[in-house]
Amino acid sequence: MPATMSRVPAQPRSTHRTSRSDRPNRVTVAVYAADPVLRVGVVQQLRPRPEVDLLDDADAEQAQTSLVVVDGVDDDVAALLHRLRHNTATRTGLVVGTLGPGTLQRVVECGVAAVLRRVEADQDRLLHLVLAIANGEGVLPGDLLGKLLTHVGSLQRSALDPRGLSLSTLTPREADMLRLVSEGLDTAEIARKTAYSERTVKNVLHGITTRLQLRNRAHAVGYALRNGLI
Repeated sequence: MPATMSRVPAQPRSTHRTSRSDRPNRVTVAVYAADPVLRVGVVQQLRPRPEVDLLDDADAEQAQTSLVVVDGVDDDVAALLHRLRHNTATRTGLVVGTLGPGTLQRVVECGVAAVLRRVEADQDRLLHLVLAIANGEGVLPGDLLGKLLTHVGSLQRSALDPRGLSLSTLTPREADMLRLVSEGLDTAEIARKTAYSERTVKNVLHGITTRLQLRNRAHAVGYALRNGLI
């Protein structure tokens, strides 16, 4: 996946364009996708709907709703979601193939207002997603909402009872990397051992220290060992 995702030119160029002021009730939408097939699929579903105004690249930053369409959420997707979160003009929805363990909380923390599985993304559901986001509503599939509530409850219990901390406080990837740090491996060695890039290793370890409010890797290893996390 490339480092940045392209936005979608939603309408072919023509000699006559209707002024946006003539379409005051239409929700403006920008579509972001790395895969052109995914991009075209979503655009073709939304283009015929009179409730939606798909924006070109030049206007995408002003969209009321941004749709990010991906197979899964990796560091590049998270970076895009963070950038969109800081754009006060837009609220973001995610159309995703799969969400791994812990990923739902990550995308919520990135400011995603609504999630739709790609397998369920027909025209009506896409339109419902766009309109809900524009109205300030959140949308999650029922099973994902249940998982999020369970995860949040687990975090709250851990905060109230530090003695109850367990490996669930760290993702499997985080725990594996901290174990390797505890064995004296540096970033490059951890990257080779885990088959992740060095940038990913740095981001994961930085995320642990930031989330748990620790000073550095050594502090993180000590904290994890004391609490039985690794």
